[in-house]
Amino acid sequence: MSVKVFDTQEVQDLLKAAANIGADSGNARLQQIVHRLLGDLFEAIDDLDITPDEVWAGVNYLNKLGQDGEAALLAAGIGLEKYLDVRLDAADKAAGTDGGTPRTIEGPLYVAGAPLREGVSRIDINEDADAGPLVIRGKVTDTDGKPVANAIVECWHANSKGFYSHFDPTGAQSSFNLRGAVKSGPDGAYAFHTLMPVGYGCPPQGATQQLLNGLGRHGNRPAHVHFFVTSAAHRKLTTQFNIEGDPLIWDDFAYATREELIPAVVEKTGGAALGLKDDAYKDIEFNVTLTPLVQGKDNQIVSRPRAAATA
Repeated sequence: MSVKVFDTQEVQDLLKAAANIGADSGNARLQQIVHRLLGDLFEAIDDLDITPDEVWAGVNYLNKLGQDGEAALLAAGIGLEKYLDVRLDAADKAAGTDGGTPRTIEGPLYVAGAPLREGVSRIDINEDADAGPLVIRGKVTDTDGKPVANAIVECWHANSKGFYSHFDPTGAQSSFNLRGAVKSGPDGAYAFHTLMPVGYGCPPQGATQQLLNGLGRHGNRPAHVHFFVTSAAHRKLTTQFNIEGDPLIWDDFAYATREELIPAVVEKTGGAALGLKDDAYKDIEFNVTLTPLVQGKDNQIVSRPRAAATA
């Protein structure tokens, strides 16, 4: 079909009617966004000669995406979440508010409600025979290098099977296994005693992997650890680091890797004295630099649906 109808008055009137542009009721911002996105879709159908079969295949795919509960996973996999970070980086640079630890994507697997500890938290609640002990430690400072006391550092990561607690399809983990929150000390120090994670892959029969298969892409991530860091006088940091040496560090399907977020993994002994499962353990120092509030406000707070549980 070679005809193009997007620019006709009929279609432009249809777009305005569908988005209810200019109406006295409804949300004007939502109307603006729907009008633009629907218009882009209509124009793409014209330009790419997308067939009715292809349109309905897309509609059915969205049904499956919702049924699988993978919309947030897909947002990472198609680069949407990364694109938001790129825009935020550019806005920080333009405003002169950059200079802290780099941000990177949150991902879909955070769970609110982790118990808060002082300074150090042991978060390997459930046994995992295939994972060795890991200490993650560091200091929270401001852009002048001064310690930030009482910062809340939250971390979460997968187990040796690549599953996150609360979302584990095997049911083998309690809700806050490998998840925790600590308050930094007067010197800004914090630490988590945990187990070495591995990367994970998208559910093989899920909607995200279905799309990735069609694109000829894999759906795997390198081993990584997520963080939220908050402080009353600083902007919230959403970030993660990758485990040094993972072969997928530069082939992350979610595009979260940044050079500054690959800390060294150091072999140490003395884990028994720390209460770890073995005397030999891995140590990762991950220091965090927070940036100040902007005109007294934190412009890094993102409102999005998140899971929650009770410890």
